[in-house]
Amino acid sequence: MSEFSRRDMLGAAAAGGVAAAATGTETFGQGQPPFGPTPAPLAGTELPSFRFQLGAVAPKRWDGGWAKEATVAEFPVSQALAGVLMSLVPGGLRELHWHANAAEWAYVIKGQCRVTTINPQGESQVVDFNAGDVWYFPRGFGHSIQGIGSEDCLFVLVFDNGYFSEFGTFSISDWVGHTPPEVLAKYFGVPAATFANFPKREVYISKGPVPPPLPANPAPGSLDKGPLTHRYQLLAQRPSVYPGGTNRLVSQQQFPISATVTGALMQIKPGALREPHWHPNADEWQYYISGRARMTVFGSHGRVRTDEFNAGDVGYVPQGYGHYIENIGNED
Repeated sequence: MSEFSRRDMLGAAAAGGVAAAATGTETFGQGQPPFGPTPAPLAGTELPSFRFQLGAVAPKRWDGGWAKEATVAEFPVSQALAGVLMSLVPGGLRELHWHANAAEWAYVIKGQCRVTTINPQGESQVVDFNAGDVWYFPRGFGHSIQGIGSEDCLFVLVFDNGYFSEFGTFSISDWVGHTPPEVLAKYFGVPAATFANFPKREVYISKGPVPPPLPANPAPGSLDKGPLTHRYQLLAQRPSVYPGGTNRLVSQQQFPISATVTGALMQIKPGALREPHWHPNADEWQYYISGRARMTVFGSHGRVRTDEFNAGDVGYVPQGYGHYIENIGNED
């Protein structure tokens, strides 16, 4: 990927927000993103809405937290990327699970959480995340997320497949609950009765005590200090500063394991404009953290669509579509 495309492929998230873009061209080596370029709509057709009110969606709730999603089913224009907003109470645990058809990129909006990751080689990483941190899990990597600290942890997840659903993942409780006890006994080397009180269906999010602090020395086989760590401290990055705001960009260049998603944290001052631009090699998925914004999208053949966004909204821009974003509120 050229420096031009690394720098300019990702637009903005708005008055205060985060954006992500699928960047699979290099990784998959086929000259196209993994799910193909977004088809150009026919001339004369009206452009669809590029806004989805994720914040207004009723979440699915558990004792340990809640989740809501924006996939192509809810947001049809979002073909290449899907998103989930999730919150965990202190001690709330999103159980160990994995995704067969999507990599996961996330930004922690507030609070703290502890993430455990297991790769196909059996190596693990256990890391505490704070507000402003990013994680990335390649497809098939097992992972769990637990709320820690004294407040709920809120984070936004982005998946590099618009047809992905967070509620259709592979969960360890679901698998164990549908495996005969005698098979589990044979594998673990314990009596079959050991599993009598195990859940018989997917738990998804549970609630337990807040775990103690991590030990100073990671366990053997940990990836905590390697180049393929799953954590990147985006908010701690020195931002690029412009007259109208700031931008923090994290691509595979800064975060080596993030092979298919590039992300950005952008703040736009009241009245300022993210200039008209387009991305030649990626769709853009946006989450508006705060403020109010107006985005205009140009879809060729004289077609233009303008939508206004509030905190909690999701925006989307297909690959190659021109767009610009204005802050129309009174806060960043």
